[in-house]
Amino acid sequence: MKVHSSQADAILYFYKNLRSPRGIPDDVSVMNPFNDAKIWKICEQFYRNFYNDEFPRIFLFGINPGRFGGGITGIPFTDPIRLEKNCGIKNDLTRRQELSSLFIYEMIEEFGGVNAFYGRFLFTALSPLGFVRDGKNLNYYDDKSLLRACEPYILSTIKIQLKEIKTGINAICLGEGQNFSIFTQLNRKHKLFESIEALPHPRWIMQYRGKKIKEYIQKYVEVLNAISPRPAGAQ
Repeated sequence: MKVHSSQADAILYFYKNLRSPRGIPDDVSVMNPFNDAKIWKICEQFYRNFYNDEFPRIFLFGINPGRFGGGITGIPFTDPIRLEKNCGIKNDLTRRQELSSLFIYEMIEEFGGVNAFYGRFLFTALSPLGFVRDGKNLNYYDDKSLLRACEPYILSTIKIQLKEIKTGINAICLGEGQNFSIFTQLNRKHKLFESIEALPHPRWIMQYRGKKIKEYIQKYVEVLNAISPRPAGAQ
């Protein structure tokens, strides 16, 4: 384990040393924005802005980055629009919004804003790198061969994050279906976390429950506050 002076250093160390999973199908491409010098500067600015301390963060695990959000910016659930508008990080990336990012940042504002949220939580994913086939997003579990290749990779990257980044004994899974099922099986076998709480995935909410967004935002806020109570004296 490397000794880190801050959570930002630990997170950046993880992403700097992140490699692609081995043995993925030939027709699947891996998105690794951290190899792009411009994106890496954005990541450095983001994490040093919000994680330049030693306080533990609760992990929120998504599925894998999408090509209009984390696959572009390097920041999970953060498209270029939200990166500048909500996080204050100017960028010249293509202004195309991601549905998941829309929900997440509306939820973050309800939670109290980016400083309040990122002061207590850290977005990651079971697969921290995203996948594309035929120009479309591909979840790691959508293809059996990809899933087989990703299973040891997922376990390895979770263990590395647990070793390098300070967190709690509980985690949150975004996605109540296959993502939660796979995560639960891994956790049962390897005892990564004491418990895992599942929440509906933002993309699913935006696509299929658009009329109930406010209700789901409140559900998120309630679960987040339950798993990580507001620090004493916080506004």
